[in-house]
Amino acid sequence: MRTPKAPDPYQTAAAQGGMNRDTAITQMQLNSGTQVNPWGTVSTEQTGQNSFVDSQGKTVYTPKFTQTTTLSPEQQAIFNESQAAEGNLAGIANDQSAFLKDYLNKPFEFNNQDAEKWAFDLASPRIRTQQAQTEDTLRSTLANKGIREGSPAWIAEMTRMTNANTDQMNQLALTGRGQAFSEAMATRNQPINEITALLAGSQVSNPAQMSSAMPQAGVAGVDYTGLVRDKFQADTAAYQNKMGGLFGLASAGIGLFSDRRLKTDIRRVGQTDEGTPIYTYRYVWGGPVQMGVMAQDVPDAAFMTESGFLAVDYGAVQ
Repeated sequence: MRTPKAPDPYQTAAAQGGMNRDTAITQMQLNSGTQVNPWGTVSTEQTGQNSFVDSQGKTVYTPKFTQTTTLSPEQQAIFNESQAAEGNLAGIANDQSAFLKDYLNKPFEFNNQDAEKWAFDLASPRIRTQQAQTEDTLRSTLANKGIREGSPAWIAEMTRMTNANTDQMNQLALTGRGQAFSEAMATRNQPINEITALLAGSQVSNPAQMSSAMPQAGVAGVDYTGLVRDKFQADTAAYQNKMGGLFGLASAGIGLFSDRRLKTDIRRVGQTDEGTPIYTYRYVWGGPVQMGVMAQDVPDAAFMTESGFLAVDYGAVQ
């Protein structure tokens, strides 16, 4: 009986890699169905092969798949129109971009004085009228209260009104400037916003986005490496058990009757690492099945007993 041979790591790795590819290809084929929905169909078909040279120099072939999306007639028409519209918008944006290049080369200019003058000219007539009416009302109120023109009380009230009018005109200038600046910036940015809008076109929905609704099959891989390891460990354990029981007798210095003439039902079941045959057998006088060698096969370990039959010193068996 020979010691179990350890598996070749390269052969085991190559076999495991092949099984992994088989699993991946099987899973791909199981999940490559055709999806049909209101937008059209999405189909996956094998359209050829890919190849590569592995680490052992062997050419390996794997299937090549192609996914095809076909729109329904209605969706195809929408897609064509949308593409044409986007093409037109892109053309306009391209034409306008030449204008924009020159346009942006000109610095943005804003004149505070012009803005203030614009606001003053626009709103001052109405405000001046209101201020004049307010002054007449204040003069009448002071006179009715007996406050004479030129008196300290009269001067104080008129000064307060003048300051309020000045503040109102200053606020008019500031508000008008802010509004004028906002309008100037809007005018400056309008061409930029138009081109940006032209470049941000929309697209028709693609039915490929629905492919995730397809049922997906999961194929478990084969742990071939683990199976090979487990088998080698089991074979080694079995060998050690058998050889331990057989050659354990040697450690006790026991010589067993191993003469072929005393055995029946002889069947060869293996050999030692040195090539000595090992058999199973029964003794001619009965009893359970035994396992061991034949004295005639190991003359160096055999010796003659007083009975005239050969026995074997298992400590000397190779």
